[in-house]
Amino acid sequence: MAACRGEKGFDESSPRHYACRGVFYRIEMLLFGGKSKKEEKRMAKVELKQPVVKEISEAIEGAQSVLLVDHRGLTVAEDTKLRKQLREAGVTYKVYKNTMMRFAFKGTDCEQLDQFLEGPSALVVSKTDATAPAREISKFAESAPKLEIKGGIVEGAFYDVAGIKSIASVPSREVLLSRLLGSMQSPITNFARVINQIAEKSGDGAEAAAAE
Repeated sequence: MAACRGEKGFDESSPRHYACRGVFYRIEMLLFGGKSKKEEKRMAKVELKQPVVKEISEAIEGAQSVLLVDHRGLTVAEDTKLRKQLREAGVTYKVYKNTMMRFAFKGTDCEQLDQFLEGPSALVVSKTDATAPAREISKFAESAPKLEIKGGIVEGAFYDVAGIKSIASVPSREVLLSRLLGSMQSPITNFARVINQIAEKSGDGAEAAAAE
């Protein structure tokens, strides 16, 4: 290091000189927090990614269902139709870079979906209906087979393609409530019918007694 401090006869054009400059530069970086152009460029990229990662994190936070689908092969018309169908069902659909989703998934239940972050991926999310994404995507795929389900997280549990397709067969919340209401109304209707029949018979008996 003596040469770095100006040793007599030291050639400043030698590789040794540049090596010394590199040492001092790294020391300066550590002491004063200086940043190289490469580091500044990297930090700029990170800052650009942060809003996207935050958006994904907010989308999956508290979600009832999160699916990853491969949308390759869909035409513009099909993609537009799919987005409209999902929007009407209260489901969000958006294409993100896999690296962004991997950052957002870290430390959450969705981290189990990292294995599917290869190739084009679209994120399908519902915060209110656990079965809606699977049901709507499966329904649309019947007429657009190029839309493929990769996997998903439903109520915190991981499901592969087969599992998601099984969930797709579960009726919507509205249908289930309608069926429940119908089953509750049926006994009431039957009870009212019986009471009405008893009342009619009682009336007939009273009229017959009065005639005698």
